[in-house]
Amino acid sequence: MQKVVGDRLRPEGKKDPHGVEDARRRLTVALDMIDKEMAGRTWAMGDDFTMADCAAAPALFYINKLFPFGETHKSTAAYLQRLLKRPSYARAIEEAKPYFSVLPI
Repeated sequence: MQKVVGDRLRPEGKKDPHGVEDARRRLTVALDMIDKEMAGRTWAMGDDFTMADCAAAPALFYINKLFPFGETHKSTAAYLQRLLKRPSYARAIEEAKPYFSVLPI
C-alpha cells in the first residue's frame, strides 16, 4: 500500500507506474487470501473480536480507499463493514476525518 501512496506524492514525471501496478497485484493476492479466509467467519479468528481484527482494520480501511474492493472481494468488504460498525473503531474513524484531506488517497 505504501508504494501506491508514495507514488501519489511524487511529482509529475517521477511516477512509477510499474511499481504501482506491481503493488496493486500484490494487494489483490492479499485480498484474495483474506476473502477466502473470511468466507463464513465473523471475525479474523472466528466468532470473537480479537487483536487480529484491531490489526486488520486500518490496513483494510486504507486499501479500500485506494482500491475499492466491495465488488471484487465481498467477504472482505463485509468484514470491513463489521469492523466499521464497532463503536470504538467508528469513533476512531470519526476522529481521524479532519486529517483525511492530507492523505493522498
